[in-house]
Amino acid sequence: MTEAEMYSVYKGLLVPSLLHTPESLKYFEEFVFRPDDIIIVTYPKSGTTWTQEIVPLIMSGGDPASVETLPNWERVPWLEEIQACTFNLEQRASPRMLTTHSPYNMMPPSFFEVKPKVIYVMRNPKDVFVSSFFYHMTASFLVNPGPQTEFLHKFLDGKVMFGSWFDHVKSWLNAEDKEHIMYISYEEMILDLKDSVGRLAQFLNTSLDPEVIEKIADRCLFKNMKNNNMSNYSAVPREFMDQTKSEFLRKGIAGDWENQLTVAEAEYFDSVYKDKMKDVKCKFVWDLKTLNGNN
Repeated sequence: MTEAEMYSVYKGLLVPSLLHTPESLKYFEEFVFRPDDIIIVTYPKSGTTWTQEIVPLIMSGGDPASVETLPNWERVPWLEEIQACTFNLEQRASPRMLTTHSPYNMMPPSFFEVKPKVIYVMRNPKDVFVSSFFYHMTASFLVNPGPQTEFLHKFLDGKVMFGSWFDHVKSWLNAEDKEHIMYISYEEMILDLKDSVGRLAQFLNTSLDPEVIEKIADRCLFKNMKNNNMSNYSAVPREFMDQTKSEFLRKGIAGDWENQLTVAEAEYFDSVYKDKMKDVKCKFVWDLKTLNGNN
């Protein structure tokens, strides 16, 4: 099937039509936030599932049931996706844990009024690209990525779901009222997960003993999270997500792009990155090690 058949254009962004219906997008636009909501925001394939594992464990004081009872898409649902309409989120007890892939400027009006807490997770865009490439092979509701170089150009041009990585990241970096936003990177979590859990807990005003933080960090190691059937998408029927082609939770490492991109692809990526990010003042973990280095 073609992109025109599988995707809708929502405010200039491509979104998979199977997951994003006119009704679900209207629900998102009209969603009423609460000041104590916790919103996980990511560009796709930047560490969403990992954060959806960490945050409930923090808020429950490390209780494993918080991530073993409901699948992650119901535990911390995407507000713009069709399932959100069915979860009675208006009746859910506070603090609600929610997810979105929305750019900052496309958040619903209520978000800007009540200013809930936001955890914005970023990742080296080269690794985002690689993860997205394999995900497109797995998910039947996404267009087949085709040859890697062709998909790389589409990714860098923003002609993929939720548009340009560069625009998405910059929209949130330029957000107003940054005191209610915590910025964290996938690479920081890889480097020191225990420290990342501690900082997230502090941001969420949740006091945890060091032993609990350690327990949560251990539980959220990739090898352990991969065995959680409520997080590894094993419950999703094969006709929607064929994990024989590529596992949803694939490697969980930083720097895998070095195993996947050709020298020419990496050099082209670097040139586009340098141009697109020239107006961004902050330094990312992957920049500090140079864009060509891993952890």
